[in-house]
Amino acid sequence: MYVVLIYDITMDETGPKVLRNTFKICKKYLTHIQKSVFEGNLTELQLMKLKRELNNYIRSDQDSLIIFKSRDEKWLVKEFMGINDDKTSNFF
Repeated sequence: MYVVLIYDITMDETGPKVLRNTFKICKKYLTHIQKSVFEGNLTELQLMKLKRELNNYIRSDQDSLIIFKSRDEKWLVKEFMGINDDKTSNFF
């Protein structure tokens, strides 16, 4: 399945650690396309692992994480404004 993941971490005293770990985990499974935005194709098992790992760091009372899922990336139309980074060139 095609996944777009977006997160927003609250920057309090433990925020930088949460942010670092969240970024590292997302980068392990997905392609980093913008500051807190990742995308890529995952199996159901990979998505479960990703969510389980993130659950160790995301604070449910302070942080936000959204996962958009689609059957296939071809069902998603992307429109770019401003700089079109090459990191997403393998997705149409």
